[in-house]
Amino acid sequence: MSDERPAGSARPSSPSALRDLDPTGRFSSRAVDYARYRPTYPTQFFDEVLAGLGAPDTLVAADVGAGTGISSRALGDRGVQVLAIEPNLAMRDVATPHPRVRWIDATAERTRLPGASVDVVLCAQSFHWFETGPALLEFLRILRPRGRVALVWNGRVKGDPAGDAYDRLVKDAATVTPQHLELPPMATLLSGAGFVDVREAVFPGGQRLDYDGLVGRARSASYVPKEGPAWERLVDGLRALHARHADAQGAVFVAQNARAWLAQAPA
Repeated sequence: MSDERPAGSARPSSPSALRDLDPTGRFSSRAVDYARYRPTYPTQFFDEVLAGLGAPDTLVAADVGAGTGISSRALGDRGVQVLAIEPNLAMRDVATPHPRVRWIDATAERTRLPGASVDVVLCAQSFHWFETGPALLEFLRILRPRGRVALVWNGRVKGDPAGDAYDRLVKDAATVTPQHLELPPMATLLSGAGFVDVREAVFPGGQRLDYDGLVGRARSASYVPKEGPAWERLVDGLRALHARHADAQGAVFVAQNARAWLAQAPA
């Protein structure tokens, strides 16, 4: 249950408004494209998530809204035992198995995990779909004292010609108005919920995509139509974007930053 947020948007005004967007079901038809074309996160981000918590193979992490397991596998590759919390069956079904990742059918607000049982709660490209108050209370419940919460989003870098062109095309095709998907100030939200040592960090990265990758990346976004005139215009635009920006290997580099907020549970 993950997505990217359109830039310059605002959060649903109530839990009922969020539910009207169907945060779980809207991803069922996107799962294959999500697994194939969504980017991972910079190595430095995972370094920061785990820093100071102990040897990775002694840690347990809850990846909440794990989607198809992109961030879960990245943590598992480092030796962390990962509990991937994901309510969408289609997303779970297309996830590549990993020996250190266990999937759980649950939500951010009710993870079904025991209290004080995890060292890390990670939300990668997912927190904007949660009821923030109940979710943060649940994170505090399941984190061990001084455990870490990490909320991260990949966002394209403004001023990057390929990324700017991609954003314009996707915005023009979007079926969900941007004000539905933004968050309040994250540092204030985390501090107000009781977390301490709140900090923000930005990690540079990017994604190389061939033409099929550009189309699949766009199709993985839940607010992009998958057929009809708007989709056809988007595909035409992506074809032109690829023709303008592809390198000799046929790939377009789209610059992006992973913007993260990290905080600790109280001692």
